[in-house]
Amino acid sequence: MIRPATAADLPALAPIYNEGILGRNATFETRLRTPDELQSWLAWPCLVLELGGAVLGFARGGEYSSRPCYAGVLDHSVYVATSVQGQGYGVALLLALQDAARAAGFHKLTSRVFARNLGSLAAHHRAGFREVGRHLKHAQLDGEWLDVVTVEISL
Repeated sequence: MIRPATAADLPALAPIYNEGILGRNATFETRLRTPDELQSWLAWPCLVLELGGAVLGFARGGEYSSRPCYAGVLDHSVYVATSVQGQGYGVALLLALQDAARAAGFHKLTSRVFARNLGSLAAHHRAGFREVGRHLKHAQLDGEWLDVVTVEISL
């Protein structure tokens, strides 16, 4: 089941996000997060994947830019617990996020995906996203410059 996230879900979302941080394949972040630090996520479309009463994934939007001209563009991310990756849940979350973003008045979703994260790139493709281009050596993670692929979908 995919549903809107609530503050009660934050203790389940932090470990999933922290798995992504520790896995070094989804974010340039290196500091683990606490549930309280995720509170701001709830100001934007934020969905959770719940299976058997356990939250096992999320997709969320966030501000793309503070400039008013970009008000309709939503930056996004999607994370699925390692234990259930590769089962199509990321695609389901991305499709549901498109609906939630559209309902909230956004016209585009965009993100940057590590070029080496083939699972996330495949999920984005299956959810209808297109690749815009590749940023070479976009940022450093553990001293290594990594490429990212920009993806987007018009809603």
